[in-house]
Amino acid sequence: MSRIAVIEDEPILARLLERILGGAGHTVTVAGSVAGGLTLIRAVDPDLIVLDLVLPDGRGEDVLVELMRFRPSSRVLVLSSMTQVATRVGVLEGGAVDFLAKPFANAELLARINARLRAPAPTVSVPRYLRRAGVEVDVQQRELVVDGRRISLTQREFALLAFLLQRAPEPCTRAELLERVWGTTFDTGTNIVDVCVRRLRSKLSNDKIETVRNVGYRIAI
Repeated sequence: MSRIAVIEDEPILARLLERILGGAGHTVTVAGSVAGGLTLIRAVDPDLIVLDLVLPDGRGEDVLVELMRFRPSSRVLVLSSMTQVATRVGVLEGGAVDFLAKPFANAELLARINARLRAPAPTVSVPRYLRRAGVEVDVQQRELVVDGRRISLTQREFALLAFLLQRAPEPCTRAELLERVWGTTFDTGTNIVDVCVRRLRSKLSNDKIETVRNVGYRIAI
């Protein structure tokens, strides 16, 4: 039996989710706001969080940002009617492990949740500092150091750069990066890896990340 926190402000949908997930054997608790959701997560320590993006006191993205700060191993499945590619990419880069559009099929929701619960939470085990090829990353602060300047990284940017640094000079395939950085073993239907690499390249201020044709990416040595 798994503990699932649902952060959803529509009462009818919240009750439906509680019934679906509870009927599948999970213990479900519900909150309807950003503040209530964060309080609930701290109290319950859930195995998975189902998160809406439109909440009365803020955005679901705000919950995600705070979670990645104090509980970065959280499994978050975003459930939203905001299905634009930029939104999906944004939450996946921000730390969510999956995105499901509203309206949804009950069977698909359960299948995705069970798949996420079976998979290990995405983690990157590294020392305090990673230094290679003129690149330095402060793991504790999730910051990139370039010419003495500290540049903040998102959760995904940090995980991606740290993994590439660990694997250097070997290239990493997109499928491998999806599995090790985003915690998914299937194609999400978006170019989230390429988008994240582009953002990292702009922060590195140089082309330290090479594209390996027909393979993926690697840190340039």
